[in-house]
Amino acid sequence: MTEQPPAPEPRPAPQAPRHDPFADEPREGWRETLVTWVPAILLVLGIRLFIFEPFRIPSGSMVPTLLIGDHVIVTKFSYGVWMPFKSIGIPGTDIGLPWNNVELVDLADPERGDVIVFHYPEDESYTYIKRVIGLPGDRIRVVDNQVILNGERQARETLGTFDDVTDRCEPRSARFWAEALARPEGETLRHGILTDSGRGSPLADRPEIVVPPDSVFVMGDNRDHSQDSRAWGFVRYDQIKGKAHVVWLSWDSCDGFPGRLRLDRMFRSLYTTEDLTPPAAEPGT
Repeated sequence: MTEQPPAPEPRPAPQAPRHDPFADEPREGWRETLVTWVPAILLVLGIRLFIFEPFRIPSGSMVPTLLIGDHVIVTKFSYGVWMPFKSIGIPGTDIGLPWNNVELVDLADPERGDVIVFHYPEDESYTYIKRVIGLPGDRIRVVDNQVILNGERQARETLGTFDDVTDRCEPRSARFWAEALARPEGETLRHGILTDSGRGSPLADRPEIVVPPDSVFVMGDNRDHSQDSRAWGFVRYDQIKGKAHVVWLSWDSCDGFPGRLRLDRMFRSLYTTEDLTPPAAEPGT
């Protein structure tokens, strides 16, 4: 009896190809990526260069108006629309192109009392924030930290003392004043200033100077702890980045680690006068 060969194994039935639901979707290439992200990046840069810019207060030169760790909103269009060459440069830095900014549309000029952010005239890679004290043509003199504007002493009244900390988180107490700065049409702007209790800084007394055209004279509100126009001169219009308006965030890094959020300062106007009330007189005085 002959041996039968083994029966062949049945072949598996051919399977229909599986349908990939994403096979019909076009794959995103570098062109699609550019189309998606470039407009968004340009929009963010445009807002920062021409409309708004955040700024963090790194020092105490503007106390009591601004505290160390305050973050303010700066409007770039308050005085006009500028081609900001000085702000176009290395991302994340203040190093810009070595050309003066060019004004495209003139909307307004700075006024006395405005708090402005600007390129430091002696090194424009740095950004400073100060208060405008003098306008083009103004005669400015400072005597014992009191401003004499065009021959008129700008009124100030004492508000007692102000407790603060230095840039190194060391406690410090200063004299607290409300200064009334003359503005157009007979108006005044009241704002707080500080002076040391003892002898003032070398900048407390300065001879009279005249503000040149298209420039402003600026000072810090912390008069004895501010390097400003009394030391290095005027700020040109093309060096101004914008006008500061409001504190949107405030972080106290001196209150332990990692610090403390100052909720009472959030969304606080830089031009409020709510803290400029003189102390009540003691009974019998």
